[in-house]
Amino acid sequence: MPPFRKNTGDDGKTGLLGEYRLPKYHPRLETLGDLDEASAALGFARSLCQAPQIGGLLVEIQRDLYTVMTEIASTPENIQHLRTLERSRIDWLESQSETILASVSLPTGFILPGDSPSGAALDMARTIVRRSERQVADLLDQGDLKNRILLQYLNRLSSLCFLLELLENKFTGHEITLAKK
Repeated sequence: MPPFRKNTGDDGKTGLLGEYRLPKYHPRLETLGDLDEASAALGFARSLCQAPQIGGLLVEIQRDLYTVMTEIASTPENIQHLRTLERSRIDWLESQSETILASVSLPTGFILPGDSPSGAALDMARTIVRRSERQVADLLDQGDLKNRILLQYLNRLSSLCFLLELLENKFTGHEITLAKK
């Protein structure tokens, strides 16, 4: 565990991985908070899910999110010394999605979350990942980030969360509820 530093944020600023400190409301820090929330939501979903393949998958995704957060928290001076997310992780997400898609039926319309506690948790995680994706898109557009793979990864991850919700509901014997009758 990293060393605990007392009271370093009392001035309303947070340090990046480097020399810079930013106001806590800075878009980069908002993005980090959203990604941290996404990881926590995925962890909550992992604690509830019963389908055997989901737990290990979510652990890998949570680890990927830490890589994403590290990259977003890095200054330009130290980014080249850190591990960054690579295209192979998008390929891995796409492969996982294809595998799951082969075992579930896609709904004929929008669905309402809440057919099972674990499925609802996955849907909550999906929405938080989507928020993170919007934040990363903004940072890319503003020039604060350079690695577009981060955006692609989050886009694929939100789609995978939807498929995982379908898989979990199927595994637990819960029918999905369509938004329109």
